Amino acid sequence: SPNTANANSSATQAWCASSAMPADAARSRSPRGRAPAEDKDELADGHSAADIFDRTKSLTGYTYDDLICLPGSINFGVHDVALHGNFTKNIRLKTPIVSSPMDTVTEAKMAIAIALEGGIGVIHTNLSIEDQVREVMQVKRYESGFIMNPVCIPPTMTIADLDKLRQSSGFSGFPVTEDGHMGSRLMGLVTKRDMDFAVDKSAPVSTLMTKVEKLVTAEEGVELLAANKILKDSKMGKLPVVSKQGRLVALMSRADLRKNADYPVATKDERKRLMVAAAVGTRPADRDRVRALVAAGVDAIIVDS
Repeated sequence: SPNTANANSSATQAWCASSAMPADAARSRSPRGRAPAEDKDELADGHSAADIFDRTKSLTGYTYDDLICLPGSINFGVHDVALHGNFTKNIRLKTPIVSSPMDTVTEAKMAIAIALEGGIGVIHTNLSIEDQVREVMQVKRYESGFIMNPVCIPPTMTIADLDKLRQSSGFSGFPVTEDGHMGSRLMGLVTKRDMDFAVDKSAPVSTLMTKVEKLVTAEEGVELLAANKILKDSKMGKLPVVSKQGRLVALMSRADLRKNADYPVATKDERKRLMVAAAVGTRPADRDRVRALVAAGVDAIIVDS
C-alpha cells in the first residue's frame, strides 16, 4: 500500500544514512547500539517508541535529527483523547498550555486569550506592583457570571470624562450610582449606544443615561441561571442586580453569555471568572507584591528567580 511504501522508504533512508557514514554509525545513539552488517533488514524496521523512551536506565538524549517518526495506527478516536492536567494541586486545565512570564509574552491580553482556550497565563514581574495588579484585575474582570466590582460612575461625571474612562478601562457600559461607588443607590446605566447621541461633551452623564425606572433589574440573591434567563428575555446588554434598598450589588453582561458559549473549555474559578497566575521575584520587597496580587484575586503565584 502507499502508506507501507512510504514507511519502508523512510526507514530505508534512515538505514542508508547510517551505512553511508561509518563514523557516525560508530557513535550511534540507537538503544540497540551499533547494528552488525547482517542485521540490515532488522535495522530497517526501526524501533518502537517504547524501545527508545521507556528504557529507565538509559541516559541518552535524542534530538529531532536523531529520529525519523513513521506513521502508525491507533485503535481509538480523537474524542477519546483527554488533555486535562493539573497546573497546581487545585487548578485543573482542560488544555495543558501555560504562557511564559516574560515581558514580551504575557500581560493581560495574552493571559485572557490563553485562559479562554483552557490554559493559564502568568503575568510577568517586570512591572511595578500597581501595574502588575492592574494586569491581573483586567483578566479577572474580563469575563464572569456576576461582575462583583464593576466600574461605577457618579451622575455628575461629564461625557468627556466618560469617553476617557471608556478608552482607559476598555468597558463600554457603566452603572451610574449615587456617589460613583459600588454598593450605593443605582441611578441608571449608560452604554455606548447612549454615547452615540451625545452632542455636548461637557454635559453630565445624567442627561443621557437610561434611568433606573426604565431598566430591567434583578433582585439580590438571584441564581445565575435565572439571571441568564432575565437577560435573554429582556434582550438587554446589562443586568444590574440590586438590593431591596435599590443599592447596586452586582452586574451581569450579555456579552459574557456569548463568551461562555464560544469558549466552553475556558479556565474559570468558582465565580466564573477567568483564572490567571502572576510571577514574583525573591527579593524581600516582593512580599508586598504577593500581598497586593492576592488582594487583586490572582489564582497562583509563580516564583521567577
